[in-house]
Order: sequence, then structure tokens, then C-alpha cells
Amino acid sequence: PLLLLLLLLLLPAASAEPELRFRPPAEAPVRLFTEPELARYDGHQEGQPIYLAVKGVVFDVTSGKEFYGKGAPYNALVGKDSTRGVAKMSLDPADLTHDTTGLTEEELKSLDDIFNNVYKAKYPIVGYTSRRILNEDGSPNLDFKPEDQPHFSIKDEF
Repeated sequence: PLLLLLLLLLLPAASAEPELRFRPPAEAPVRLFTEPELARYDGHQEGQPIYLAVKGVVFDVTSGKEFYGKGAPYNALVGKDSTRGVAKMSLDPADLTHDTTGLTEEELKSLDDIFNNVYKAKYPIVGYTSRRILNEDGSPNLDFKPEDQPHFSIKDEF
């Protein structure tokens, strides 16, 4: 009964929402990716989607294959969390990491702008890196709040 009430409350709001151009199909569950799993989606396997993580959010950038596919200019960014590289606009292998330690205010602002205005605006979210939800020892990250995540809405998850 509570779930039904929740669904009834969410339905009117859902129809008022503008339709996203790249909304993933409702049956596609949001996945949790470990580093080795994410590495499989690096654009080198023909017919396989291409994934890129920024700020622990995994985006399907397959529609941008000319930028991210095998041999493309930004292929170094895919198959991993490249948050630091995106913030610094760097393809240096040392910057292709989730680690944002020591980034300047300007780089962090650039990261947020690109995250919101390029990745979130253009590409569907297919999951999160396990690092975003779990601590190094595998215990849950208590700071993770699904409702604070981009594109998260309870009706999409259940």
C-alpha cells in the first residue's frame, strides 16, 4: 500500500517532467562497476558500448564514438574513471584517475561545468563506480546518498 501511494504521488510529477533525449530504457538497471569491469568498455571491442566515468558516475559515451572510440582523440579517457583528466583537460596517463587531490579551484569548477553541461546533458548514466558507493575495504560508503546522485529518481530505480 505504501509503495502504491508513493507511485501515485510520483506519477503526475513524472508526466510534467521534460522528456530526456537519451533516457535509458526503464528496464536497464543502474549498475555498480569495479575498475576491471569498467575497463572492458574502453572502445576497443567492436560492438561493445563505450563507457567513461567522471566523479564516479558511469556514462555511456557510445554515441560519441568519433571522440571516444578506438583511435579517437579522447579514447584515453574511456574504460576508467577519468575525473582528474577531465578537470585538468589532460590526457596524461598520470591524470586518468578518480583522484582529485590537489586540484585548483579553477580545475574543480571546470570539472563541474563539464560534468553537468557535457556528460550529464549529453550521455545516459549506466551506473556508478564501486569506489563511489563502497570504501576501499568493501564496506558501504555512508556518505553515499542515492537521492543526491545525478538523474536518480526513486521511480526509475524500483
